[in-house]
Amino acid sequence: MNQLWMWLGFNLFVLLLLALDLGVLHRKSDTVGIREALLLSLGYFVLAILFGLGVFHFLGADAGYEFFTGYLIEKSLSVDNIFVFVLIFSHFAVPAQYQHRVLFWGILGALVMRAALILVGAAVIQAFHWVIYLFGGFLVFTGIKMLLTINQHPDLERNRFARLIRRLFRVTDEYVGNRFFVRRDGLLYLTPLMVVLILVEVTDLVFALDSIPAIFAITTDPFIIYTSNVFAILGLRALYFALVGIIHRFHYLKYGLSLVLVLVGTKMLVNAAFDAKIIPTEWALISTALLIGGSMLVSVIKTRHLPKEVAAESIHGWVPGSPAEANSGKTSPSRPLGTNNKATDKKDL
Repeated sequence: MNQLWMWLGFNLFVLLLLALDLGVLHRKSDTVGIREALLLSLGYFVLAILFGLGVFHFLGADAGYEFFTGYLIEKSLSVDNIFVFVLIFSHFAVPAQYQHRVLFWGILGALVMRAALILVGAAVIQAFHWVIYLFGGFLVFTGIKMLLTINQHPDLERNRFARLIRRLFRVTDEYVGNRFFVRRDGLLYLTPLMVVLILVEVTDLVFALDSIPAIFAITTDPFIIYTSNVFAILGLRALYFALVGIIHRFHYLKYGLSLVLVLVGTKMLVNAAFDAKIIPTEWALISTALLIGGSMLVSVIKTRHLPKEVAAESIHGWVPGSPAEANSGKTSPSRPLGTNNKATDKKDL
């Protein structure tokens, strides 16, 4: 019964935060300023810390360490999402005042998808213990793959998901305010903003398939996994607007993230093999903090003299459905994504 109230209470709290964000703080489609984004990021961070302290107090030290380790891993991995968001928004020339709307609905979808993946993952591991070895091996493989593809630049012009959307649906040539759909001549059209939202949702799903196994390497408690994921994702939107202007300076963070995935994957495999906590959660927490902090420090030092004009070209990342560019130094032209449909008699939904 206590578990039920914990789940209900936490989800009610999350719904209240989302309602406050959409209905009060960002009712209008205005550009989110750096100061506002920093304050929101700090607010979400403080809430996560307070919640973690509550976990320590009510659920015990082990659960508390698991929450903070999971939160740190998920928060760090979420920065990789920001690289991808920057690439998508830049390529499709999404106006700054509409980016918050895309991220809000994108992150709302990410919360639902992660909740489903966590519940399914927990049930599968409980029923089939050997799945832990698959998760551990997958994390090690993903970490190594990330290391090998860090400097690749995605060719969004040939993104398979974007091309599929254009084949299946009518898409307007231009943005229509902050609308996702419009009706023209009695026909329903997607706008480029909806196409961008779909790409963001696909990216969230793919990244969740990487990050969810990472936290299962720390704990198999669905409540700890879910809450640490939610706090990391809730602050992602504000973190994007806080870091978008300087995200190019965190290039070497990807090396730290790759090593973190290898580390937690190894922890999962070793502890499962010996059926004991050979590598304690506290060690994983300290190691993760050192790897992330160290890679951020190296990033800041290495990029301190990086000219602003090459900042955009220095942003790399893997966008689902996009092959790597043959020449990573070239960037595709930024433009709204649409079709050659002619538009008349506009009626927005």
